[in-house]
Amino acid sequence: MAVEKDKPREPLWARLERPAPAPRQTLTPQRIATAAVGIADAEGLDAVTMRRLATELGVAPMAPYRYVSGKDELLELMVDHVYEELRLPEGLGWRETMRALGHGTREMTLRHPWLAQLSPQAMLALTPRRMAVTERSLSALAGSGLDPDTTMSVFRAVDAYAHGAMASEIAVRSFMDERGWADGGELRSELAPQMTWHIQTGRYPTFEGYLMTATRKDDVLWRFETGLEYVLDGIAAKLGI
Repeated sequence: MAVEKDKPREPLWARLERPAPAPRQTLTPQRIATAAVGIADAEGLDAVTMRRLATELGVAPMAPYRYVSGKDELLELMVDHVYEELRLPEGLGWRETMRALGHGTREMTLRHPWLAQLSPQAMLALTPRRMAVTERSLSALAGSGLDPDTTMSVFRAVDAYAHGAMASEIAVRSFMDERGWADGGELRSELAPQMTWHIQTGRYPTFEGYLMTATRKDDVLWRFETGLEYVLDGIAAKLGI
C-alpha cells in the first residue's frame, strides 16, 4: 500500500493574511514579532525561545503557537518585522537605489546584530517586507534596460556584499565585546604575537606594508562605503550604465 506523502505546510504568510477569527485579540503577529525582536536585540538570538516569548508577552506558553508553528516561523516573523526599517526611496536611479540598499542593510544589521547570525533557512525566508525591498531594487535596475538574469545578478552582488561585510563587522564586534575590548587597538595588541610571527617569516610583505602605513584600520564605515562604491563602479563599467 502506497504511503501518502505529507502535504506541504501552508506558508506562514498565507495563514496570517486570513482575517482573525475573533474581533479582539490580545495577541497579534505584530506583538509577537516586537517582543521576539526585543529579546534578540538585548540578549542575542539564542535567548529567543517560544517559552521565553510567552513569558515576555504575559500569555500562556502555547498561545504564540496560534500564529507560528515554532522557532523557524518565529524567525520569519522577526525578519519581516525588522525589514520594515529598510525602505528604499522611490524615483531613484539604479546606482542610488543600490547604494541605499547597501547602507540600509548595514544600518539595519547594526540595530539588530542577530541578523548576521541567522540560520540558512531564516536567511532565505521569503517575507512580504523582504520581497518588497527586492521588488524595489529589481525595478530600479530593470529601468536601466538590463535583461532579467543580469538584473538579478546585479542585485545579488550588492546584497551579498552588504550582508557579507556586515557579517564580518558584527563578528569582530561580538568578539571584542566578549573580551571587554574597547577598540581595535586592544584587538591588535592581543593578536600581536601571532601577527609578529607571521610577518617575521618574510612571506607577507604587502600585508606588512598595510600594517605599517594604513591609517583607517578602525574606520569601519569608510571601509564599507569604499567597498560598496567599488562594487557599484565595477557594475557600471561592466554594463556601461
